[in-house]
Amino acid sequence: VQLLESGGALVQPGGSLRLSCAASGSIFSINAMGWYRQAPGKQRELVAAASNGGSTNYADSVKGRFTISRDNAKSMVYLQMNSLKPEDTAVYYCNADIWTTRWLNSDYWGQGTQVTVSS
Repeated sequence: VQLLESGGALVQPGGSLRLSCAASGSIFSINAMGWYRQAPGKQRELVAAASNGGSTNYADSVKGRFTISRDNAKSMVYLQMNSLKPEDTAVYYCNADIWTTRWLNSDYWGQGTQVTVSS
């Protein structure tokens, strides 16, 4: 199983970006999918997560600015980021809780995509 992120870029404060993450490989089903980020010198933190039932949760720092969504048919998760701030600068990682068989479940991570917010 692989998670492949895309969409990271350099953007000015106040701008928008949309991150995408595609899960591929031997997938039986996917539970939660989410986005984490890690800024230099800081711990990795949860940004947003979405269950396969549609419920979502967000870090307080991004509520009202970021929106997570999923396309379960395509095994994809997206993160729409609006009103970006310099403090959003980080490497963003896709995460998914995936069942590869009916009995085997593991946590998977993407390689990360850089988001830089700067003028």
